[in-house]
Amino acid sequence: MSTENSKFKDFNFAEGELLLINKPYKWTSFDVVGKIRNSLKPLKLKVGHAGTLDPLATGLLIICTGKLTKQIDTFQAEEKEYTGTMVLGATTPSFDMETEVDHTFDIGHLTEEAIYEACKPFIGNIEQYPPAHSAVKINGERLYVKARLGEEVELRKRFVSVPEFEITRIALPEVDFRIVCSKGTYIRSLVSDFGKQLNNGAYLSKLTRTRSGNFLLQDAFEVLELVNYIRSRKEEAKIQTEI
Repeated sequence: MSTENSKFKDFNFAEGELLLINKPYKWTSFDVVGKIRNSLKPLKLKVGHAGTLDPLATGLLIICTGKLTKQIDTFQAEEKEYTGTMVLGATTPSFDMETEVDHTFDIGHLTEEAIYEACKPFIGNIEQYPPAHSAVKINGERLYVKARLGEEVELRKRFVSVPEFEITRIALPEVDFRIVCSKGTYIRSLVSDFGKQLNNGAYLSKLTRTRSGNFLLQDAFEVLELVNYIRSRKEEAKIQTEI
């Protein structure tokens, strides 16, 4: 990714900036927000993200600063696109690789035709339940907190829209996919339900957000690339002031 000054020179963080960030693997969305907020000190600016990505997911995270944080809900509501990989023949309690495999299934009978066919029920307006290991709040407490304590929780179904869902590679037990979906769609839940559609099991092993609204991952900054630039500009300003 280019680091030419022309890419950065017009930033005005206080007035408000929309920053496209490629969230690293195992970083939380709040880790990214905190890193950028700390790099802007001593300015006391509002910094927030428009749509959480799970720690094990990567890809496009929209960060807003200053006055633009008032528009976060608008950006968050926009359609999303993801690419990912699921593993057939097994399940995990979290529906991804955060937890260990708890059940395995024979996949010897699965055909490519059956896998492609299994996509069809998930295209359009569908209902799904959030994973028990998720940040959804029930009675003010995050579901993943209850799940990690082994507590039973009553999950509430939600309605989401999936205009596009396609299989892009089959190399069993791995299956790659691309999906376009509405705000609030849990890809982990969809993958788990996909396994059930095949009378089998499935969990998510890789996920990347490639688009949010009209914003694309290919235009995003790496976190440290942006942070280092901000810090270098502060040093330049300090030197100029001292001179």
